[in-house]
Amino acid sequence: MGVVGPTEEEIRKVIMPLMLSGAKMLERHCPKCGSPLFEKDGRVFCPVCEHRSRERKTGAGDVEERLMEKLTELAGSMPDDIALLEKHLSVMEKIIELIGKYRSLEGGK
Repeated sequence: MGVVGPTEEEIRKVIMPLMLSGAKMLERHCPKCGSPLFEKDGRVFCPVCEHRSRERKTGAGDVEERLMEKLTELAGSMPDDIALLEKHLSVMEKIIELIGKYRSLEGGK
């Protein structure tokens, strides 16, 4: 299934303000999402795809930040019991793997 065209919220929050700012809506459409392409300051772009890209990056950054906070919390509270320590370290290892995956999705941030 392809990428869905602009939602009502995207039209309200992304496209309408762009039109009000003086950007020119072109007769061409984005091949990826179907949104009208815009031109502003000599640059042709799809505002919906750019908006979605920013949203994905922000979301991933928030997740990575929360994972780092949890990792720091775990690192500061190492248990004395060997069995609990092994579980603790296993969770920390999984968090580090997740952070690495998020960074690779974002292009190596």
